[in-house]
Amino acid sequence: MKKLLSLVFALAVMTSFATTASASISFSGDAQVRPRGEFVETKADGVKTSSTDNLYWLYRLRLKVAADLGDGYFAKALLASESYGWFAALDGQGGFPDNLADDFGVSQMYFGRMMEHSHYMAGYMPVNSFNNPIYDLAVFPSSPLGIPYFLLSNDRIFGLNYGTKVGPGELNATLCVLDNDMRTENVFEDAYALHLMYKTNIGDITIDPQLLAAITDSDLLSMGYDDITPITLGSNVVIPAGDFKFTISGFYTFCEDSAADIDYDAYLVRLKAERGPIRAWVDYSAMNDDSMGKSDEYTNMYLWAQYNWKVHESSMGSLTLSPTVRYRTRELNNGAWEDERLRTELWAQVAF
Repeated sequence: MKKLLSLVFALAVMTSFATTASASISFSGDAQVRPRGEFVETKADGVKTSSTDNLYWLYRLRLKVAADLGDGYFAKALLASESYGWFAALDGQGGFPDNLADDFGVSQMYFGRMMEHSHYMAGYMPVNSFNNPIYDLAVFPSSPLGIPYFLLSNDRIFGLNYGTKVGPGELNATLCVLDNDMRTENVFEDAYALHLMYKTNIGDITIDPQLLAAITDSDLLSMGYDDITPITLGSNVVIPAGDFKFTISGFYTFCEDSAADIDYDAYLVRLKAERGPIRAWVDYSAMNDDSMGKSDEYTNMYLWAQYNWKVHESSMGSLTLSPTVRYRTRELNNGAWEDERLRTELWAQVAF
């Protein structure tokens, strides 16, 4: 509770400062309540091994601060509750949960400058992984479905970004700091990656070919692999068609490191359709992992369907209700192990 009160006090001080300082500071945010029904079944060689049904009550609070310093300079920050999956849950102890106060903190903080044909920024920056699955595949290659980078890694990365207009499109380069190893004085013991993206239009179609490559040894925690240099590449293609917007995403990742005995490759394909308040997509991914004497094959399928109903909207904020269905299947080695998960949710969000 002390941490939450300190943050509220800091916001109050910033607000009073904004009335006399020349910088233009704005505040916004959102709060969400998210009841979820979850139904999970696992099998081994076609025989059911477990089945669970549960109801979760989740919530989230985010406060956003943006400062316009003039001449294109800016600073932004996001304060958020950062429990598992970016949502806190009731603790089941019969009392008032206090994990929101414990986990509330700085989720993003970055600053930079926007110019006519270029920009730069540095800090803890958002990566838009909800709409761009390259980070999902790079960090979670065996099971990249269900927007895991957005939920589990909080949709952010620490880095330095520079973007500039090149030809008809924009080239963005981001040096990503994956791990700051403070136990050694050797700068090359830290983990770095380079993310390159060129976004342009061909008629009404938007494409953004990308490359995300580790440039020093990095750890892939989701697989338990250390000191490797995976490479991920692909593109999103956005196609407008009347009232519809279709997005086709295709990404491929691989790593071959004989010293670490790591050898794997994986791909992810997404087909998304949006029309007004309706959003739906289907993902398919597969991975072959021949690391450390293994020969594992993963296959995954994921379906997301959501309807966004704007209950209230004004200049001061909005209330949105979003019934959501999420369905995922995963399989290892042609059915030696598999699980099936269905989630039905109602997102109730207030933006202010």
